[in-house]
Amino acid sequence: MGKITGFMEYDRLAEANLPVAERVKNYKEFVLHLTDDQAKQQGARCMDCGIPFCMTGCPVNNIIPDWNDLVYNQDWKSAIDVLHSTNNFPEFTGRICPAPCEAACTLNINDDAVGIKSIEHAIIDKAWENNWVIPQIPMHKTGKKVAIVGSGPAGLATAQQLARVGHTVVVLEKNSRVGGLLRYGIPDFKMEKTHIDRRMAQMEAEGVEFRVNQHVGENVNADDLLTEFDAVVLAGGAEHPRDLPVPGRELDGVMYAMDFLTPQNKVVAGDNVSNQVMATNKNVVVIGGGDTGSDCVGTSNRHGALSITQFELMPQPPVKENKELVWPNWPLKMRTSSSHEEGASRDWSITTKELIGENGKVVALKGTKVEWIDGKMIEVAGTEFTIKADLVLLAMGFVSPVQKLLEVFGVEKDNRGNVKATTEGAESYKTSKAKVFAAGDVRRGQSLVVWAIREGRQAARAVDEFLMGSSTLPR
Repeated sequence: MGKITGFMEYDRLAEANLPVAERVKNYKEFVLHLTDDQAKQQGARCMDCGIPFCMTGCPVNNIIPDWNDLVYNQDWKSAIDVLHSTNNFPEFTGRICPAPCEAACTLNINDDAVGIKSIEHAIIDKAWENNWVIPQIPMHKTGKKVAIVGSGPAGLATAQQLARVGHTVVVLEKNSRVGGLLRYGIPDFKMEKTHIDRRMAQMEAEGVEFRVNQHVGENVNADDLLTEFDAVVLAGGAEHPRDLPVPGRELDGVMYAMDFLTPQNKVVAGDNVSNQVMATNKNVVVIGGGDTGSDCVGTSNRHGALSITQFELMPQPPVKENKELVWPNWPLKMRTSSSHEEGASRDWSITTKELIGENGKVVALKGTKVEWIDGKMIEVAGTEFTIKADLVLLAMGFVSPVQKLLEVFGVEKDNRGNVKATTEGAESYKTSKAKVFAAGDVRRGQSLVVWAIREGRQAARAVDEFLMGSSTLPR
């Protein structure tokens, strides 16, 4: 814990953001981490709560009270050691994790939760600034080789853990740069890609080999991998997006969110992208109210959109949750992202009826209000409307991994189209195919970066046990 009476003495302090007018001019991060004194004061708010629910609310089970106390005492070096003991990449989670740990904070029952995410952000940034993040090179090599298909957070976590116990690890990425959706799906204004690059440098020093432009099922044969390697880990994302089956879906200007976001990330990285779709001077409609939709809003603002409207099918959530009912679980409540603060109109309980076009291009969207009665969606009579729409971005989530990857390995799938692999017992993370494991969104479906890291760490232990008979890696 921090200070015994700290939670009564100090208020929660949010991280500062650069002004909207300044930050929308570029794609750089705009969240400023806490100063040492601010972090000390926020660490002081951590209570002696007896049972730290924050740790169970966190998928990687970060030892949060310990590093809060260490920050309060300004022992930053020990704080990063504790943080790294459970989380390979706190610079990712400290920026883009929605912080379920804070929802589970005991102080959150009747007060503002401890600013756990902001403290984590401050710890890892200070660690990089002081060169405390160094390669952990294994003393001995095992002679075993592992291939990891996919270089998102699950694949990277799996790779780093396995390399640190002496296995030869090769990460295969289908794109020209490593990082998966961290690289190509998360806009740079939320997480600059230098954070991935310096982790890659650390991992390469630890013995991880990265091979880019390696698309399994296209220019890489799955059987060849099974012959060359002692184990293969499938760690791809849930990349198959949910579609919108309405008249006009085929019109020019109607596209999946990732087809809009990914080219912009490539341009920021310095790639030449032909025929990039821009939101400049367009009436943009984003369908889907989640994080991907929010990223479309922020990117459209930076393009200079004429207007941005975001629709969500589900009802508007309450501004404040009933904590007595939902704590310590993740609550459904109204959330406004930094992208929304930059400018967007939002509406809930809206379904799209039709996309209207002229000369093959979308020009308007016809929608209507809906009500949810006994779990069924009912259109509200007399609420139909039409709005201008020059660009319609579909951000309604992802339904499954790309099926071809699963098919070339011949692994069994669950009823949602994910790889079937349990997380319990001696068969943890094993698929139906010998030597093949699965971790992350490819196994559990679309989820959070922190869940991907957890899955990668645990899958690494399962692979190590499979190869060596036992493992010293954490569960």
